[in-house]
Amino acid sequence: MMDFYYPLIPSFSLKSKTLIVPVVSVGNVAQLAADLLIATLGLQQLGVFDPTYLIPVVGAREEGPGITTPMELFGKEGADILVIQQRSPVLKSRKEAFSVSLREFIQANEIGAVLYLTGVDVTNRSDAQMMSPIYALTAPDLPSLGSSSLSLVSQLPIYKFEPSDTTEIPARLSSSAIPFVPGGGLTRRLLALSTTQSSKPIPTAAILRFVLEGDNRGDAEFFASVIARILKLDVKEWKQPPSWKVGLFGTPHDQTLYG
Repeated sequence: MMDFYYPLIPSFSLKSKTLIVPVVSVGNVAQLAADLLIATLGLQQLGVFDPTYLIPVVGAREEGPGITTPMELFGKEGADILVIQQRSPVLKSRKEAFSVSLREFIQANEIGAVLYLTGVDVTNRSDAQMMSPIYALTAPDLPSLGSSSLSLVSQLPIYKFEPSDTTEIPARLSSSAIPFVPGGGLTRRLLALSTTQSSKPIPTAAILRFVLEGDNRGDAEFFASVIARILKLDVKEWKQPPSWKVGLFGTPHDQTLYG
């Protein structure tokens, strides 16, 4: 998939590794959790993805000279995980093409398992879902997670959408075997495409985190901790990337304004 993914280290093999994909969704909690994983585990940039699928964005790199692009892949030798960082949403007109290209990238590189991270709008949380902020979501016809790196996902409660009296869901969504995910971006589309594999099916799941828009750093750390436990990552303390200290949610107000 050279037209979709451009490796910076061509010799680095992605085969059999677990790919973590933060879906652009409510609160950007998935991207923040990916930030923590990348910074804490010391992952390096392995390649970039075709930016024409996404809303243009550019910025300075944290680790030195150069620029960031809308979507990049991180990993390192000796680590069994890969982390995508997606910094802007997919263009509306390119959602299907992007999703298909991502699926083909996963297949072509013989990825071992795929874990999507998604924020869900907490205002759509049911009373029954108050027992946990984290839920798992899978698609029908996908292989069992039991013998994969995602086996512990089965210990999470299963997400179900429970509409309120005021919730309106389009018929094309309500009839799907994958439940509606409010604020969940492309999660359902990506999971649905995972079931249409042309080769050996790949263990795939999504972890959902109920959140509100705002300063979601605490939510992200909790989210990342769940991921670390599921993937058996050795993390003693989370390291925040330097960018979090410089205007992540706006610069602090001048306190002299308040006397």
